[in-house]
Amino acid sequence: MQRIRLRYTKRGRLRFTSHRDFQRAFERALRRAEVPMAYSAGFTPHPKVSYANAAPTGTGSEAEYLEIALTEARDPELLRALLDESLPDGLDVVDAVEARTSGLADRLTASVWELRLDGVDPAEAERAVAAFNAAGTVEVQRTAKNGVRTFDARSAVAELHTHRSTADRPTDQPCAILRLVVRHVTPAVRPDDVLSGLRAVADLAPPVPAAVTRLAQGLFDEETGAVTDPLAPDREAATALPMAGSAAAAKAPA
Repeated sequence: MQRIRLRYTKRGRLRFTSHRDFQRAFERALRRAEVPMAYSAGFTPHPKVSYANAAPTGTGSEAEYLEIALTEARDPELLRALLDESLPDGLDVVDAVEARTSGLADRLTASVWELRLDGVDPAEAERAVAAFNAAGTVEVQRTAKNGVRTFDARSAVAELHTHRSTADRPTDQPCAILRLVVRHVTPAVRPDDVLSGLRAVADLAPPVPAAVTRLAQGLFDEETGAVTDPLAPDREAATALPMAGSAAAAKAPA
């Protein structure tokens, strides 16, 4: 059985696709692309697809991950192209590797987010960010199934700063761009929780909902503060195998 790990995006209007909607679209794409999927056992077999830490509905993403199990080996890049052609524009499969290591989900320990705040002056956003970063704790509330839950939104935030950009600006109205690195903790701290924290500490209230995009997710490096590519270990293992085979051949007696 071969396992393939894929990175896909949610762009444009497809950011409003729910995770369940994406699952249905992806399973249709698997059938159209004639992927030799492995299936679960039981009365209602399902294709073996493992989804990892999907972004909330309404947020865009450049870094969503899943893993599929195949009954026959396929070239990862050719498979990626076939699946990408079978999905609607906006749900784009942009990377594929053969799984050669364990624990993909364990390598998704943090996310990098971009928050676009239309109608917010960048200087006002900068003051709010400074207040948030200076706070020891920032308590926010979220409505859950069991009622209203209060938790600290500050401790999970590894980095928060304003980002100056003139790209994708439809009008001359003020627009603040925030970059956010959040550790994946329990309870999960989402970008909207950080926005609630900015409102709590600095009364920052964007006049329209923020446009939120996940730029990356992966293993968080505590020393550098970087979020690393979670597929890199699989690529490195694939490179190491041919090298190991060449070394063994060189040592073999003539």
